[in-house]
Amino acid sequence: MADPISNIATTITNPVFMGSALAFGAVAATFITLFSPAFQGGRLDSRLKSVAKRREELRRQSRANLEKTGLRQAQATGITKKIVDKLNLSKLLEDASLNEKLMQAGLRGERPIAFFYFARFALPIAFALFGAFYALVVNPTLAPNMKLVVVVGALAVGFYLPRIWVENLVSKRRQAVMSAFPDALDLLLICVESGMAVEPAFAKVAKEIGPASIELAEELALTNAELNYLPERRLAYINLAKRTNAPGVKAVAMALVQCEKYGTPVGSALRTLAKETRDLRMSAAEKKAAALPAKLTVPMIVFFVPVLMLIVLGPAYISFTQSGAATAGTGN
Repeated sequence: MADPISNIATTITNPVFMGSALAFGAVAATFITLFSPAFQGGRLDSRLKSVAKRREELRRQSRANLEKTGLRQAQATGITKKIVDKLNLSKLLEDASLNEKLMQAGLRGERPIAFFYFARFALPIAFALFGAFYALVVNPTLAPNMKLVVVVGALAVGFYLPRIWVENLVSKRRQAVMSAFPDALDLLLICVESGMAVEPAFAKVAKEIGPASIELAEELALTNAELNYLPERRLAYINLAKRTNAPGVKAVAMALVQCEKYGTPVGSALRTLAKETRDLRMSAAEKKAAALPAKLTVPMIVFFVPVLMLIVLGPAYISFTQSGAATAGTGN
């Protein structure tokens, strides 16, 4: 047993063997150094192909979700669409900013557009007829010029009422989005800094913020879908800013566009914007609190002062009437 071990030890310690082993190791290291990029490139190509395949799957899934939830524009049908097309109301009553306003109000597709033009055509006629009925039948004693004012005023109200309704929807939706946006921005910051990409971060925040604001959850989900199927990611952020038309959301969208363009860290930009958004929300709350005394002045004068005067002067008045009655009884 000792002879083989001693032979192996002698062979290993032989200077010729050690030189040959070192030379072989140097040649092998040189070979690996020179040809390793070629092997790594093959693995990189395969990984890029898998990423592209996964992205295409997400894109198809997002398109399917859009079609399922009805966020994609649907073809409008029905009598309103037929009337609008037959009378060419979209040209006759054209409103350049209608599509943008309807998008900001959360009304997407051709049906809201057709309904808007139909309402702008039908309501002035209906209101003018109602005004004429009031001026000629209900109150026929009005002067002729007043009757004309009533009819023209009713017609103008009917024409501008659809626009006022859309503006009201836009204002309510913007307020609902901004009320939950600071919390959503904090959640987005947490997701991004934890290592999540922007797309799953948007999807996660949309899911979590849904109970607080359905409108904001819808916009974030739509942005996530656009990130998956639009050719340029910055278009999704720009569309988010256009749909919401809120200053805070616009700032975040522009910051994400800059990060996408110049490769700056998304987390640092979101952290700065989150701090600014919290400061804006705090300043808005302080502004409302400072305006409370002025707003409470009129209700206090109308409701509190009469009750206070009644409480203060009521017992004195009762004592005065009782003393007057007693004096009158003594005189008799």
